[in-house]
Amino acid sequence: MAYFERLSATRLRATPSTAGAWNEAEQHISPALGLLIHSIERDHLARRGDAPLQMSRFSADIFGVIPIDEFDVVVLVSRAGRTIELLEAELTYGERTIVLARAWLLQPSDTEAVAGTAFEPIPGPDELEAFAPSSVWPGNYIASLEGRRRQFEPGRAFTWLRSAEQLVADEEVSGFAAACTHLDAANGVSVREDPREVIFPNVDLTAHFTRSDFSGDWLGLDTRVTFGAGGLGLTHSVLHDAAGPLGSLAQSLTVRSR
Repeated sequence: MAYFERLSATRLRATPSTAGAWNEAEQHISPALGLLIHSIERDHLARRGDAPLQMSRFSADIFGVIPIDEFDVVVLVSRAGRTIELLEAELTYGERTIVLARAWLLQPSDTEAVAGTAFEPIPGPDELEAFAPSSVWPGNYIASLEGRRRQFEPGRAFTWLRSAEQLVADEEVSGFAAACTHLDAANGVSVREDPREVIFPNVDLTAHFTRSDFSGDWLGLDTRVTFGAGGLGLTHSVLHDAAGPLGSLAQSLTVRSR
């Protein structure tokens, strides 16, 4: 099974596996964002060949919802360069832009001698209890996830996620893009309030990476969720793979009572 089927170079069809958590008639945005990262990699490698850059930042603004239907993805070069590039990826449904994403790509260099981080590693998936995201959320996308979690309190948890679903049917996808398919699920791994009583969808997602050589098949999230008193919220996660911390993730939330 796969989240998407390719129809042409730019056109894809969402499968029922993308059905969302807030509305099962619409796509969960997480597979779509993974698809944009894959599309950026695919376009970039086709152009750069043996001189690829690595993704430093991926940011996406979400303008609306996507039906489980056919849609288009186009990748453009906003700032071309030998050592630094800025790429843009746009997902459209009909005449509407649904997601507009940008990614900075930077030249690799050998900095192993000075590598280090103040982010603390989280326990591996084998050290945490099994967690079924579908126990909290509906939708086929959520049901496709396998989880491990240690929850400290509402809005604070260590979580690992993975899925057996392909991103695009019969298409080679990097381990990095496959893992990034689950970035947006971070907003739902440790809810502060029951989503049947309070809604808190994110309107954007920004990830900063310190490396793009993803290790293993589990995406780790060290997550903290904050709701302000005026309707604004933030989900912040430190990202991990089998080798340790690899970046951070932030999602802006609109918080409303049902």
